[in-house]
Amino acid sequence: MPDSILTLKSAIERLSALEAIDNPDEARPSFFDFRAALTRGEVRAAEKVEGRWVVNTWVKQGILLGFRLGELQKMSDGDVLSFIDKDTFPARRLTLADRVRLVPGGSSIREGAYVAPSVVCMPPMFINVGAYVGEGSMIDSHALVGSCAQIGKRVHLSAAAQIGGVLEPVNAAPVIIEDDVLVGGNCGVYEGTLVRARAVLGAGTILTRSTPLYDLVRGEIYRATAERPLEVPENAVVVPGSRAVKRGKGKSDDWNLSLYTPVIVKYRDEKTERGIELEEWLR
Repeated sequence: MPDSILTLKSAIERLSALEAIDNPDEARPSFFDFRAALTRGEVRAAEKVEGRWVVNTWVKQGILLGFRLGELQKMSDGDVLSFIDKDTFPARRLTLADRVRLVPGGSSIREGAYVAPSVVCMPPMFINVGAYVGEGSMIDSHALVGSCAQIGKRVHLSAAAQIGGVLEPVNAAPVIIEDDVLVGGNCGVYEGTLVRARAVLGAGTILTRSTPLYDLVRGEIYRATAERPLEVPENAVVVPGSRAVKRGKGKSDDWNLSLYTPVIVKYRDEKTERGIELEEWLR
């Protein structure tokens, strides 16, 4: 970690430990330096270290510090759009130098979110503070990238896909979508779920800590634990499924209920590759 980042980390941790900040104006410069580093992608809420994802607690502390220091302010974007938010997290203004394709139509990216060159943003979509979006990814219409979520390279978040965010507790892992993942329309990935590289989530798939994931190919059931989030294996193709209710009234002939569950039906192959070739043309 560079000395400048170590100095920044020390300042954020010191300020975050204070029960009350008597002089916010003196604390703001440290926060603004932190926010700029976050926007540039120099610091991240979570990062991969020797193949393992590690949460940077101090980064979440810095974001929460911004909310403590911020004051409600009326802001506007031109003559039409106005909003009220903490002045420490305004909407991010992209420039040509950012090399991000932002199609008109009501999208918003917050300061403190890193969006890499060659990312495509289709309207309307939202990227929250602390999020990280890697090169070549597409955030499609009505898609959400929640606070601190980590999105890899060449990921497609399809229309209305929801990637949940998390700030507290500060040691909780955010949702992580690794490189080359396809997230289908109306999917929801929440509560720190980790989707490994090249996985495909079929439209309507929902993944949470309390959702078991059934693997028809390997005969396994994947669950989150107290120490680890739910994890989708590399190359897995996941679709919405159901399992029969086996207790109470739900198992009776009158009700005959089933519960939603995600199911791995295959692992990515040449046919899957041909099915997503359109992604390259869209970019």
